[in-house]
Amino acid sequence: MSLLTVVKDVCATVGVQVPSTVFGGIANNRTMQEMLSLANEMAQRIAYDTRDWTVLRSGGAFTGDGITDGFTLPANYKRLLLTTNVRRRSAPVTPLRFISDLDEWLNLRMSNTESSSGDWIINAGKMYFSPILPLNDSVVFSYLDKNCVTLTGGGFGDSFMADTDSFRLNERLLKLGMVWQWKAQKGSPYAEDMGSYSDALANEMGHDQPAPILIDRSPLSHTRRIGYPWPLSP
Repeated sequence: MSLLTVVKDVCATVGVQVPSTVFGGIANNRTMQEMLSLANEMAQRIAYDTRDWTVLRSGGAFTGDGITDGFTLPANYKRLLLTTNVRRRSAPVTPLRFISDLDEWLNLRMSNTESSSGDWIINAGKMYFSPILPLNDSVVFSYLDKNCVTLTGGGFGDSFMADTDSFRLNERLLKLGMVWQWKAQKGSPYAEDMGSYSDALANEMGHDQPAPILIDRSPLSHTRRIGYPWPLSP
């Protein structure tokens, strides 16, 4: 479903004129300017703020040269996944220690102190490591891809650039989200529409993960799988 199709559905629902194009003549069309802004905001809100969607998960790696201490984050980097650890290929069992505070990082570097597994921090668009990665050793990590739009011209982007671009996630979510937000911005009743969006979002989030595992002899329902075929201790 293209951006134009989504916007047509939204316009028909909220009671504004259904367009034949979003980008054509947009400089003189306030409604389409607002629709485009809303589509970009809602697409990014769904992609970034709700969960670590499997389709947007990506992996990164940096290879050391024995000299460089800071590596520029990937161009499509949005944020780390909620459960991300940074691991060295030469010692994958123990992740590096994350230092969240820059002042603490500077203090550790000035005192020439680091954990046995090594430290890392993100600062100014780079990931820094201490000690410096040895030649040909590397670190791996997972992150969320910021490019939630499939571009007609090829590749992906973080915003819509043409009528035929499409949302990489569920486009019905985008439509429902735009409907309730449009009504809210225009002062119209929107509670029921927001509820429909929230239900659809929860359903989509629930299906974007494997079935839960039950550690016992038999599953409670068909959605669970046996992970440990003996009784649990009291």
